[in-house]
Amino acid sequence: MEDRGAAGSDLHLDLAASRGRNDLVQALHASIRSGRLPAGTRLPSSRTLAKDLGIARNTVADAYGQLVAEGWLTARQGSGTVVANRATTPPAPDVSLPAARAYRYDLTPGAPDVSTFPRGEWLTAARKALTAAPNEAFGLGDPRGRIELRRMLAEYLARARGVRADPERILICSGYVQGVSLLSEVLRNMGGTTVSVEEFGYALHLDVIRSRGLTPVPLTVDELGAQVSQLTGDGALLTPAHQMPMGVPLAPERRTAAVEWARDTGGVLIEDDYDGEFRYDRQAVGALQALDPERVVYTGTTSKSLAPGLRLAWMVLPQRLIEPVVAAKRTADFQTATLEQLTLAEFIASGHYDRHVRRSRLHYRRRRDRLVELLAVRAPNVKVAGISAGMHVLLEVPGDAEDMVARAARQGLGLATLSSYHFTPTQATRQAVIVGYGTPPDHAYPGALDLLCQVLAV
Repeated sequence: MEDRGAAGSDLHLDLAASRGRNDLVQALHASIRSGRLPAGTRLPSSRTLAKDLGIARNTVADAYGQLVAEGWLTARQGSGTVVANRATTPPAPDVSLPAARAYRYDLTPGAPDVSTFPRGEWLTAARKALTAAPNEAFGLGDPRGRIELRRMLAEYLARARGVRADPERILICSGYVQGVSLLSEVLRNMGGTTVSVEEFGYALHLDVIRSRGLTPVPLTVDELGAQVSQLTGDGALLTPAHQMPMGVPLAPERRTAAVEWARDTGGVLIEDDYDGEFRYDRQAVGALQALDPERVVYTGTTSKSLAPGLRLAWMVLPQRLIEPVVAAKRTADFQTATLEQLTLAEFIASGHYDRHVRRSRLHYRRRRDRLVELLAVRAPNVKVAGISAGMHVLLEVPGDAEDMVARAARQGLGLATLSSYHFTPTQATRQAVIVGYGTPPDHAYPGALDLLCQVLAV
């Protein structure tokens, strides 16, 4: 039997005013039958509960004895009083959100192989960070985040991504989506009404922008990235390093043009450094922010490099946005969880982060190469694009992409259509499928590729 508590645990009971033995029996009975006290829950000792409830110890002992006799509780010498297994819990009403589709093989894009999360190194970093943390780290601190992490990120981003970073300009977020939310809120508070976005991207980001009172306006995306000549409004959300899902970087001349637009109009460029650390066939594209740190907000996250569940992201802010973004963060959740920040700071400082990124880069490159090689043999009629970076490829397919993805789903294979990432999905006419090769663990990857090729060959 699972031990769900200790003899001195707190126990809340709703007692009648008389607070007699029968009242206590009924309260315990109701708590067990409702499932609030599941089987295996250890109850407080009669002495402890009597003191907590302000009643006689004999009253508690008699109530426990009656419920033991009825089979609702069990009592053993030295083990205390425990809710018996006979107590059945009625099914709770279903108030959960709809669950995500579970596939036998998941090749939907946007997620890393979480089975490669470096648990041992992370645990080592967590122990060291926790031991070295000052007492004040466990109180409410700077909404921008722990200075230890901001210092480490400033050094890392400058070295690895070419970002012009300063710890005082860095703000730690509880995930990238929160970063988009905070920036959208600030733009709206500054009088903004519209934000330019790439025509392909995540619908969730558009929802967040709209929820903050801004209107997203799409930019056409071609082989050179977003057409920045179409930029309009008070800001723009761009993925210069690797457009999701088209897989193209923003061309140098367009990067320059985007910054010039921001200078001329006073607009804010939000740089989503999507998959910026995972480049395979050419030199990594540096951060757009380096061209003008006063016009570009650089954003990054551990969602792809480590794991989405960490909920850690960061922004490098222009000077004029520091105060309003910090104010928005303060009223959102005040600060991101401290222990995760301290652990990531130590993880970077120890070199574990660099080593993990290099291992991951090799890991995903091998997966990409295997995918491309297999498609060339088993699905030669499929055109592969967007393979130079990231964890997904774009496949231009003959026939109806929607039908292909639906057919794959019926066989337990998760894929996504290009149209599902379009600003207006019903207006996207290009027949293409997005295949993510990051999610499956190693043991499932060969089976996933085999089923993919079967689907594409039909």
